[in-house]
Amino acid sequence: MSLRWKIVLLLLLFGLLQSQKSLAERPNILLIYTDDQGSADARCYGALDLQTPAMDGLARLGVRFTQMLAPAAVCSPSRAGLLGGCIPMRLGAPGNISSSRGGKGLSPGLYLLPEALKDAGYRTHHVGKWHLGYTDETMPNAQGFDSSFGHMGGCIDNYSHFFYWNGPNRHDLWRNGREVWRDGEGFGDLMVEEAKAVISSEDKRPFFIYWAINWPHYPLQGSDKWRAHYRSKKLAHPRDKYAAFLSTMDELIGQVVGHLDKTGKRKNTIVILQSDHGHSVEERTFGGGGSSGPFRGHKFSFLEGGLRVPSIISWPGTLPEGEVRKQFVTGCDWYPTLAKWAEAPLPKNMKLDGKDISSVIGSSDTPSPHKDFFWTQDFSRNKNAPWAVRQGDWKLLHRPLDQVTPWKNGKAPGYLLVNLAEDPGESTNLADRDPTRLAKLKDLAKRYREDLLPDFREARK
Repeated sequence: MSLRWKIVLLLLLFGLLQSQKSLAERPNILLIYTDDQGSADARCYGALDLQTPAMDGLARLGVRFTQMLAPAAVCSPSRAGLLGGCIPMRLGAPGNISSSRGGKGLSPGLYLLPEALKDAGYRTHHVGKWHLGYTDETMPNAQGFDSSFGHMGGCIDNYSHFFYWNGPNRHDLWRNGREVWRDGEGFGDLMVEEAKAVISSEDKRPFFIYWAINWPHYPLQGSDKWRAHYRSKKLAHPRDKYAAFLSTMDELIGQVVGHLDKTGKRKNTIVILQSDHGHSVEERTFGGGGSSGPFRGHKFSFLEGGLRVPSIISWPGTLPEGEVRKQFVTGCDWYPTLAKWAEAPLPKNMKLDGKDISSVIGSSDTPSPHKDFFWTQDFSRNKNAPWAVRQGDWKLLHRPLDQVTPWKNGKAPGYLLVNLAEDPGESTNLADRDPTRLAKLKDLAKRYREDLLPDFREARK
């Protein structure tokens, strides 16, 4: 072999080694997406009646957001917005996706966060709830995940692993697209076992774990330990049942984060904890139990209590620790932000509504990257569908929903205009007092709808 070819081969080998070194140095990612956790439901968010040491510990070693807005106010579209980086309507998922086998989900043509990370050299793992498709083409393994363990529908009993919403009762526990039976074993413990196995793997590639923990979503099945704790505190019904389940969840989170410490991977792992939307007031959760704190609204509502969620990011030694960010950010922002840190590609044929918020995380002085944002139900079939649009501190809601706090005169207004800086509880309607602002935000909402509709139709093909 000539000297010239030896030099070429050496350069190629050096380049390969550098590439492998670069990949090994990229951060692991543990993205914990809780389910139906209220806006104020962690001790670090002011809920002094709750015990949440794991979440509080993440806040002490990270950045806590006070104005993180979910992509949607219900399960499937919020998850779509998280993994797709877009307003859910743009992804074809403005509402909940069927929990029955064969239910059509997110289009396989979309380029989701796990696919981007996989293309960047990550090993990708789904643990917990999916609720984004129940066909071979739309379940996790076909949407960018190397492995998947969990349930495909909206909720399950945590011991039988059956979906009991309506008949016929359906078993819903899957590993890599194949049904598995672990009846009698607690799903929480099974999720922890799965996450620990991923972390402990000898595979040297960085990992991405999407732990979509299906708690504190009903059924509220807290451990004996925490049920006894809150019984001794004499918490009122149904807060006691919700609190026991939330603290049980917190304990599981602590076990997984503790395993990162034990394996020496904590400092090179980004941990994100965030709720998918506000707390439930449905009959299956006894009409409540969660709390939106000073905010109005709940799950299904585009009021702040339905959208403003607990959100913490922790990466010790790299990101600030023990700090709070008040800037307006959204769950859609995690896609471009994590892609930046992981050196992963962004979609070429998909417009992201999410923004890179790494500079916001780094500094409380960085302004929000969002001038405006939009939330909506499916207006393609219902021209009168509820929506909300925000511009700066101003927010306009069309057909707002609140099943807890009575409306003035006993009826919800057609339009609710609020200034969140002055009225975070959305108690005073300024629609009649500021017709110019009302018209401006109506026009902004119209432009959003016109922009979203073609992408929605394409995603639904």
